[in-house]
Amino acid sequence: MALRDQRRRLKLNQDHLAKHIGVSRKWLIDVEKGKPGAELGLILRAFTALGLSLTLGDFGTNPSATDIDRVIERARDPS
Repeated sequence: MALRDQRRRLKLNQDHLAKHIGVSRKWLIDVEKGKPGAELGLILRAFTALGLSLTLGDFGTNPSATDIDRVIERARDPS
């Protein structure tokens, strides 16, 4: 996962990063293992702390108007 890989590249341990973003080390371990259900705001906070950004692909005909509900629905049901 990008989060774990970047943390390692920056030579940060899980405890330090968890304290920096205000979560438990257990939460960070779970996220790095891909456990579903992590709060998006905390994921984005972790990305920011590591200098990462998140880019959504164009799921519609208008790239400036990405429908977040549609993105979430497709993530839940990739068929």
